[in-house]
Amino acid sequence: MVSLQNWRRYSPARIFFCCCCLPLLLLALPMPPKEAGVLHASHSCRLRKTNFQQSYIRNRTYTLAKLARLSDQDTDNRLIGQQLYINVKETNRCYLMKRVVDIIVKEVLLSEPRIHYPFIHDVAQFLAALSTELSGCKFSGHRGHIEKNLEEMKHKIKQLGVSGKNKAIGELDLLFDFMENACTEAPKRIGTIKGGNKMKN
Repeated sequence: MVSLQNWRRYSPARIFFCCCCLPLLLLALPMPPKEAGVLHASHSCRLRKTNFQQSYIRNRTYTLAKLARLSDQDTDNRLIGQQLYINVKETNRCYLMKRVVDIIVKEVLLSEPRIHYPFIHDVAQFLAALSTELSGCKFSGHRGHIEKNLEEMKHKIKQLGVSGKNKAIGELDLLFDFMENACTEAPKRIGTIKGGNKMKN
């Protein structure tokens, strides 16, 4: 009988504890480590290595670039190169290359008729698909240097006119390699281009 009275006496307190105090205690528990969110964010700026191992699209990209370089007499300018990375953190390089791809696809590849360059639409679709896959990739920190470097590249293409677009197509192999290097888990070294020649800055 005593135990029943005790239960009746303490049950309101227990009910109060369960309904009001327990949720507050649960809210006070430490949150999951922030590293989990950072890891998720970093994965949004990563592409699968297999994207770049398709011989079909790699061959078409390199063939298209080689064809365009045949009529490129400008050896003083470079659109795709290490100058894009000036003052840009390594963690932002994939985001930067995504933006470069967007510019080249929209302002160069899609505006060129297929009759002038074979495979151009195939390469444009491939690059656009990579950009879509990186839609969640965001920059960290200040973006001023990124925007400055992109504006310089766009200005150079516009300034060179037709030869600027031709140069952009002639550097698609470099764009392919830079994108692979910046956005895959196991980047390959950027320091040489096909044939082992040193790249100009």
